[in-house]
Amino acid sequence: MGFLAHLEELRRRIIWSIVSVLAGFGACWYWSEEIFQWMQRPIIQALRNHHLEETLVYTNPTEPFNIYLKVGFLAGIFVASPFILYQVWSFIKPGLYKDERRYVVPFMISTVGLFVLGGVFAYTMVYPAALDFLVGYGGKLKPMITITEYTDLFMTIMLGLGLVFEMPILVFFLALFGIVSAGWMWRNLRYSILGIFIIAAVITPTTDIMNMCVFAAPMILLYVASIGVAFLVHPTQRRKRKEQA
Repeated sequence: MGFLAHLEELRRRIIWSIVSVLAGFGACWYWSEEIFQWMQRPIIQALRNHHLEETLVYTNPTEPFNIYLKVGFLAGIFVASPFILYQVWSFIKPGLYKDERRYVVPFMISTVGLFVLGGVFAYTMVYPAALDFLVGYGGKLKPMITITEYTDLFMTIMLGLGLVFEMPILVFFLALFGIVSAGWMWRNLRYSILGIFIIAAVITPTTDIMNMCVFAAPMILLYVASIGVAFLVHPTQRRKRKEQA
């Protein structure tokens, strides 16, 4: 494929991805109120733990409507994620050899599974711990948490960790095309861990070391797992690609 053909293919895949998100949004918006009740559980539990009023507030009449739009959009992304990831695979597939295209099923299962796993980890572990720390840090001050601020934080954490959990998939393709190797990743382990903690410090909603470590720990484990992925993929697949070329 030429350069313009690649751009046309990319445009087509992006359009289909947007359509899938809109379809997921339409389906989830109907249940947005129920989904938002589920989203509130971590903050309600944190407020209950510190014996505070278990409610969120809003300061603008349009906020509830806008929140339900955001909730439908977030849920729509998760619902449409299998189709979106299939579009990613379809865009990459022309650059692969025939024997490499058999990875489509493992790719779909692993990418969707890791993205959902990242969201589950954020919802069950990271977000409750961060909220409990933040609410407790206020001491005797009365929190007035708006639904907009809470939803924005929720979306950032959920989508952020969902994407972070895709690290092994990214390394898989980088190793497949010979861009990185397990040896290179191992030699740069200390710098990678430093970079992970810097990223964790930026994306964590709190300033304490404990919550930063909660963010960094799965990223380090994923990096180590990615080294194994690169070790399995890089030596064999790169040799095959050179022979077929």
